[in-house]
Amino acid sequence: MSAAGPRGGTSKIVLSTASVYPASTATAFEIAARLGYDGVEVMVWTDPISQDVDALRRLSDFHRMPILAVHAPCLLIAQRVWSADPWVKLQRARAAAETLGASTVVVHPPFRWQRGYARDFVAGIWRMADETDVRFAVENMYPWRYRDREMQAYAPDWDVTNDDYRHLTVDFSHAATSRTEPFALMARMAERMVHVHLGDSTGSAKDEHLVPGRGNLPCAELLAALAASDYDGHVVVEVTTRRAMSRAEREADLAEALAFTRLHYATPAPVGGGPA
Repeated sequence: MSAAGPRGGTSKIVLSTASVYPASTATAFEIAARLGYDGVEVMVWTDPISQDVDALRRLSDFHRMPILAVHAPCLLIAQRVWSADPWVKLQRARAAAETLGASTVVVHPPFRWQRGYARDFVAGIWRMADETDVRFAVENMYPWRYRDREMQAYAPDWDVTNDDYRHLTVDFSHAATSRTEPFALMARMAERMVHVHLGDSTGSAKDEHLVPGRGNLPCAELLAALAASDYDGHVVVEVTTRRAMSRAEREADLAEALAFTRLHYATPAPVGGGPA
């Protein structure tokens, strides 16, 4: 990412379907449409609808809500979704993205215990990327911590800037969990950064994914920096609302997240004044 000029007109503010958990994927489409998000990122996991391309296309058409990214099933709870073979998962994620018109597949680095997958991961992602126009954007993760102990759970590395990936996803909540300075992380990713997951954090050892503005991360400044750069990927609101006591409270959280993002992710006015 360089600072060559203001962001292009192709960037969208997107709702991750993970943001409504434990509510359903269908609920995410409904909320995204009602609140005015520009599209959704589908997190593929145990919800059967998230795994069904035809059902996703019907939801997209019904709500007039484009699917702009597909998050491959990489979470612990999704270890057997689509297949126990992680390469098959990525092949199916790519096929889903191609069918649904999504530009990006988000993928996590392998877990360390997936030895064969981890050993071939970097080269394998390059091979898959060469076979499609869909971008495989590998996401920064974090060490797992418990009290004073730290476990390296991902391989080749939780810090994806240390490996040769073509495209990267920056997740700000993950950056906070890994104690990585977010502006420095974006600078290291540079032009490889094609996708953003927006969430806040208090700096806890837990991955918090707070509504932006509710933690200690400089979310406003990060969005302003993106807007002032040549970044033209999407900004995905990926927050947790699982503690919401009602549907109305969940929607209020997601409306607040959208308003914050729209406010701060705006093309800066030209230097020297406002409109001519």
